[in-house]
Amino acid sequence: MKNTSSTRALQLALTLALTGCANNPSVQPNTPPPINTVATPPAQPLEEYQSPALTGTYSNSPAVQSFIRHMVVEHKFSESYLNNLFAQAKRLDYVIRLENPAPYHGPVPSRPKVGGWTRYRQQFLTEAHINNGAAFWSNNEESIRKASATYGVDPEYIVAIIGVETFFGRNVGKTRILDALTTLAFDTQRRAVFFKTELENFLLMSREEGYDPLKPVGSWAGAMGLGQFMPSSFRTLAVDFNNDGHRNLWDQCDAIGSVAHYFSRNGWQNTLPVANQTNSYGDSTIELSAAKGSEYWRVHPNFKVIKKYNNSDKYAMAVHQLAQAIKQRYRMTVASNR
Repeated sequence: MKNTSSTRALQLALTLALTGCANNPSVQPNTPPPINTVATPPAQPLEEYQSPALTGTYSNSPAVQSFIRHMVVEHKFSESYLNNLFAQAKRLDYVIRLENPAPYHGPVPSRPKVGGWTRYRQQFLTEAHINNGAAFWSNNEESIRKASATYGVDPEYIVAIIGVETFFGRNVGKTRILDALTTLAFDTQRRAVFFKTELENFLLMSREEGYDPLKPVGSWAGAMGLGQFMPSSFRTLAVDFNNDGHRNLWDQCDAIGSVAHYFSRNGWQNTLPVANQTNSYGDSTIELSAAKGSEYWRVHPNFKVIKKYNNSDKYAMAVHQLAQAIKQRYRMTVASNR
């Protein structure tokens, strides 16, 4: 809905927005620097990471020693290189707590708490998310158009995923990926096998892309960049969309192309519906607990594609509704600038 306050807010967001790719207009001298712009993590020469024995926190861990032998045999890594690398890995207690929360001993509710969807929605359907989403789209217009055309994905959903995951690059995470994945693989039990595989992919990714594995940071669970890809997804779905020879999900152009590629590979159908509100529960319908009563939504295959990113109905619906709100605000801005 067009009004003066929302237009003013959008103009402010545009001023503070992240800068776009190299093929977009350059930043004016008085524009603040980009938020959370992270250069490609630099490579580290192998000869500078050499140690004859494993030391540090994991020096007496048979599991880490076995993992190092696996990487040497299966992937031809240098043992002394990995000894040095894991000697610098840190066990993160807060990651262990997040992966293994304390058990709940209170009464088990018979039904989900009323209004759960409304509270979840309020985290992402904000003026800040909508305005900054329109600004992000404006600043990366050429790359978003190209990604949409290349991979057949509606542009608003590319933008919305980045908005929900990292608030358009502002919240990419501060945990060193090596520490997070090492802790999760060797100091927790629930998903240890999964995280060991992700750690393996992280080391392969670092070698393939020329990253120093001690440099990349992300979420406590090891997700990286504006789109929060896990290392296995990075290796199979990240793309070098700005053609600089590196896949770098901290770069806006590569992140945009990679999110679109992710959707495409998971079966996105361009221009087809995602979800429609209905009055009752039925086939292909989900129920969301809103503050004023249940909402019923008929969901389509594209909704299930969003859930490949995060297998939650509330997450997918938040992405869908944010995408629609950003598209409306972006179109309003384009029309007002003509």
